[in-house]
Amino acid sequence: MAVMAWFPTRLSHITTFNAKKPSLYYYTLVAILCTTFYLIGIWKHSVGLIPNSAAADGYLTDVPCSSLHSTIELDFLPHHLPPDPPPAAARVLHLPPCDLSFSEYTPCEDVKRSLKFDRGMLVYRERHCPEKNELLKCRVPAPYGYKVPFRWPRSREFAWFANVPHKELTVEKKNQNWVKVEGELFRFPGGGTMFPRGADAYIDDIDELINLKDGSIRTAIDTGCGVASWGAYLLSRNILAVSFAPRDTHEAQVQFALERGVPALIGVLASIRLPYPSRAFDMAHCSRCLIPWGQYDGLYLIEVDRILRPGGYWILSGPPINWENHWKGWNRTRDNLRAEQNLIETGAKSLCWKKLVQKDDLAIWQKPTNHIHCRANRKVFKQPRFCQTQNPDMAWYTKLETCLTPLPEVSNIKEIAGGQLAKWPERLNAIPPRISSGRLTGITEKMFVENTELWKKRVEYYKRVDHQLAETGRYRNLLDMNAHLGGFAAALVDDPVWTMNVVPIEAEINTLGAVYERGLIGTYQSWCEAMSTYPRTYDFIHADSIFS
Repeated sequence: MAVMAWFPTRLSHITTFNAKKPSLYYYTLVAILCTTFYLIGIWKHSVGLIPNSAAADGYLTDVPCSSLHSTIELDFLPHHLPPDPPPAAARVLHLPPCDLSFSEYTPCEDVKRSLKFDRGMLVYRERHCPEKNELLKCRVPAPYGYKVPFRWPRSREFAWFANVPHKELTVEKKNQNWVKVEGELFRFPGGGTMFPRGADAYIDDIDELINLKDGSIRTAIDTGCGVASWGAYLLSRNILAVSFAPRDTHEAQVQFALERGVPALIGVLASIRLPYPSRAFDMAHCSRCLIPWGQYDGLYLIEVDRILRPGGYWILSGPPINWENHWKGWNRTRDNLRAEQNLIETGAKSLCWKKLVQKDDLAIWQKPTNHIHCRANRKVFKQPRFCQTQNPDMAWYTKLETCLTPLPEVSNIKEIAGGQLAKWPERLNAIPPRISSGRLTGITEKMFVENTELWKKRVEYYKRVDHQLAETGRYRNLLDMNAHLGGFAAALVDDPVWTMNVVPIEAEINTLGAVYERGLIGTYQSWCEAMSTYPRTYDFIHADSIFS
């Protein structure tokens, strides 16, 4: 029994061992097969990539990591999609900078182009804009070293030499106190050919002869202005002057004026009207301006008469005034100067002007307030006749005529033709007589008042958007490209700025006369042409409804 008992026990042990043995063999076999097939797969894959051992040797040589980045390119593009379009070409600069020699380029007053035009009556100094094939398509550069101009009122006396790099006037006019060079600055002492003591003292002399303080004189024009010191020093007396001079041998005189922050345009009295409406200015001035007033049948005096308001003043100093004391210094004969003054006196009388006074180097005439007497004395003065058909406010390439621009009709000798103007500053917001009389078709008194209020609100908004416009002194020279009634300029009248109000010649209603009746200044302009001014004239340009 003991044997029998042991046997099963032993047998049981043996039976258990034999049952586990096939499972171990199975796993061992599977592992061997997997390893074999894996190695075969690697070998087959290697053969597909590297067909021979030589090639394999080439791939297995040492290669720097850096070279792998430059030689191996991975393609991640989805090839089931159409290819992307080619990239657009880089934008071409249509307006590259011009050559530096064009830094003072004035297209319609180009000195070189002007030489091919008629020199008679200074026609070659007038506007002559380039033909299409002459147009420059580049941006005019600033001169080397250009700096932001001084703020007003310091700019009245100082400018950076780099901004207007011309010393000619400092040499030619050094004894007349026009302008001086002091290091990197120009200094403007305020002098002029006929006022070496300074413009302020000269204006005081005028003020002793006519009243410049009571607000009746607000707009003025300076013909042949030099560096515009007369206009610069009138500003402190609330008189706004437009100064003009041609681009001539007095290099950059208008450019100096603009750099100083004084209203100015390039212009000349030659064969066409000045670009201003009739009855625009309260006062016209010529200080040795070299305009031949007595020639061409008084043509230039006739043009001054057109732009002077009724009762306005014409001031003349320099040859031939006070020739008795200056004829030697002017290198002219007494007879020549006497004859010139006689021509001017006769011309002024033929226009019905009254000579108010001649004192020392100043002579002042006054235009009549209406033409009742003037029409009557045409029996004495056969010439100039009254103009018959031409629009007195048309002044864009309009030829001068030797006829007298008639003033609006009046009912009695005391009435002011065209209407009485309010004194400054009430004049700014008073209804302009052109509107109140109904002569400005399409504009009513109500529309004027609403326009004035509208622009007050708009300018307030502009100042919130453009903080530099609100910053006192940041801007000085402003341009309104489509001024209409001058509301934009009127809203800024208390700021130390001035605005050139442009009425485009394409405008349906010619409102520039009303702008002047408000005591503001402006000019006509076609925006298909360049303006009669230098590059970098304006600090701020306003354009409202230019293309509508």
